[in-house]
Amino acid sequence: MKKVVNRLVLTTAIIVGTASLGMSANAALPFFSSDKNEVPTLAPMLEETTPAIVSIAVEGTQVSRQRVPEMFRHFFGGSDEQVQERPFKGLGSGVIIDAKQGYVVTNNHVVDNANEITVKLTDGRELKAKKLGADAQSDIALLQIEAKDLHAVPLANSDKLRVGDFVVAIGNPFGLNQTVTSGIVSALGRSGLNIGGYEDFIQTDAAINRGNSGGALVNLRGELIGINTAIFGPNGGNVGIGFAIPSNMMKSLVDQIIEFGEVRRGLLGVIGQDVDAGLADAMNLDVNKGAFVSEVSPDSAAEKGGIESGDIITHINGLAVTSFQELRAKIGTMGAGTEVELTILRKGKSRDIEVTLGDATGAVVAAREIHPALEGATLTNGKTARGNDGVVISDIQNRSPAASIGLQDGDVIVGVNRARVTTVADLRRQMDESDGVIALNVQRGKTSLYLVIR
Repeated sequence: MKKVVNRLVLTTAIIVGTASLGMSANAALPFFSSDKNEVPTLAPMLEETTPAIVSIAVEGTQVSRQRVPEMFRHFFGGSDEQVQERPFKGLGSGVIIDAKQGYVVTNNHVVDNANEITVKLTDGRELKAKKLGADAQSDIALLQIEAKDLHAVPLANSDKLRVGDFVVAIGNPFGLNQTVTSGIVSALGRSGLNIGGYEDFIQTDAAINRGNSGGALVNLRGELIGINTAIFGPNGGNVGIGFAIPSNMMKSLVDQIIEFGEVRRGLLGVIGQDVDAGLADAMNLDVNKGAFVSEVSPDSAAEKGGIESGDIITHINGLAVTSFQELRAKIGTMGAGTEVELTILRKGKSRDIEVTLGDATGAVVAAREIHPALEGATLTNGKTARGNDGVVISDIQNRSPAASIGLQDGDVIVGVNRARVTTVADLRRQMDESDGVIALNVQRGKTSLYLVIR
């Protein structure tokens, strides 16, 4: 029987409060009743948690491009590619991590390519949502709604999870709203599933099906420990193997989007592999788990921190690292500039090293997430020919909307409607605040010009 990993296309979202981050270890679990005549139940916890679950409806247009063989180009007006647009609709959900600000977290694949996003609360209110940013490689997106009296689910520390902990999945499988299933944490730190670029999943046997994507994985106190994202099984059906993004990873990515407008991925600057029995035997190592460093990039955070080739990284901030993939995922979802304590094993001796992560992305984002007219361009933080900070067009697709308004590879955007712009985050904010016609101040070499978006 063929096994496949599937994203969960119909999804669910939850509202997460930032003020309540946990409960005392001695606090009574909410599913136990003080009445001796009542049996233990999860109902009280779920009554507090499920009102925070919201539904997300999306509408958009998927654009596909296909290269046209030269002999057929006269049928397409001489174009070297054929562009097709197909409208779509979808259902899903997310997590409001701040009830006052209306921040809603969901999976990126739920809202990717959406032109219109509607969030429906359990009290029946329907609200238009704005997409603030997303990270496709970790499958997290952040939305914002304007509403009062939002419910919230407290956020748990997912680093404290243990295999065997009881968990509850809440979502919208097959369109069946407010469906609850239970199970345990089956494994931690799952990677190598080829679902995304950065994988450090919680595995659970709580029943997860199509439609649970973006839904809540909570502990028995009703605290969020993960965002349900994918399943592993034949024909997309549940076989007791589901995967969730840990809440700590989600929060790190969301904090970056809130602060900068995009994810500024951390970079350590090492190349390596898993420590296994074969490597341990060949290198005469005393361990068989961890991340083996085979090469350190010049002038990287690792080199500056004193990491050397041959070192084995065993812990990040006191938490065990079992593989190089896990190291990559944890570092890659921390923000650039984050100070990290690494425990390494060198020649049989353990030592702690502090490093400050570099920037792996250069603040590269998909321009269409900022404005539809910029689709087809890639934006990075950079400088003009005169040395002034701005937003560089590092790549642009032929016949794209961005090319149509006159942007060219190498242009640097330095202003929007006379407001100064120095970073991608500045550009996003200024364009969000602009209504009607938008004038981009562009530096092209030593020439300054304005491009108008209507």
